[in-house]
Amino acid sequence: MAAPSFSFFEILWMIFLISAFLPMLKQQRLEFQRVRLIRSIEQRRRSRVITMIHRQELLSLLGLPLSRYINIEDSEHVLRAIRYTPPEMPIDLLLHTPGGLVLASEQIARALEKHPAKVTVFVPHYAMSGGTMIALAADEIVMDENAVLGPVDPQLGNYPAASILETVRQKGIDKVDDTTIILADISRKALSQVEEFVRYLLREKMGEEKAAAVAHFLTSGRFTHDYPITYEQLKELGLPVSTDLPKEIYALMELYPQPGQRRPSVQYIPLPYRRESDGKR
Repeated sequence: MAAPSFSFFEILWMIFLISAFLPMLKQQRLEFQRVRLIRSIEQRRRSRVITMIHRQELLSLLGLPLSRYINIEDSEHVLRAIRYTPPEMPIDLLLHTPGGLVLASEQIARALEKHPAKVTVFVPHYAMSGGTMIALAADEIVMDENAVLGPVDPQLGNYPAASILETVRQKGIDKVDDTTIILADISRKALSQVEEFVRYLLREKMGEEKAAAVAHFLTSGRFTHDYPITYEQLKELGLPVSTDLPKEIYALMELYPQPGQRRPSVQYIPLPYRRESDGKR
């Protein structure tokens, strides 16, 4: 029996179909691996695992970078997951985010703070701004030794609220326009509101006086908004932090890869090396 023959255009069409379906199959396989590992962690720790991971993504058609942040949709999903969790079951939250909306961050933090069982936040790389606010609601923050949190001072558009107030203070209220005066008024309210909320999150963990001092440290704008606060600094502040990050958390992060690019900006052989003194590598 003669083998079927295909025209050039039929071959092209088959290649196109395969190219279209392969990414979908790869994504489904990745999703299956994530769910399987999340379930494995849950069974080992007897907890509910929630991940909130924000990576830069590429628009499929134009290849333009699209950065993701904490938004209302995130808070809806996290609050729903918390509602599905029995009061006596611990919650483990994996955080990897540059921050985002204060409203969404406060909603998530408040819901975590109210959960009766233990809440643990895992930070393998960084949780800045709103991510730090969420981490402060946890009973324990478990970080990689090189991971960082950040200040939670509010931002108004492109400017820190504290800097707007400082500008008005230095120039004098009679030398700035009405718009700046309005921004200064909003800035004052924003700083007060965020500091009060952070103090609320911390007061049961460290007492009113210490909570007030740490809240002012994190919200007053003494640092730039992207200032990295290390494990050592957090420990010195009296926050409940440790560096006992489970290996499964690193493995789970590997299942949330950055979108593919033509040339990787970081490259290495992905194998753990032994010390040369061991005689092997």
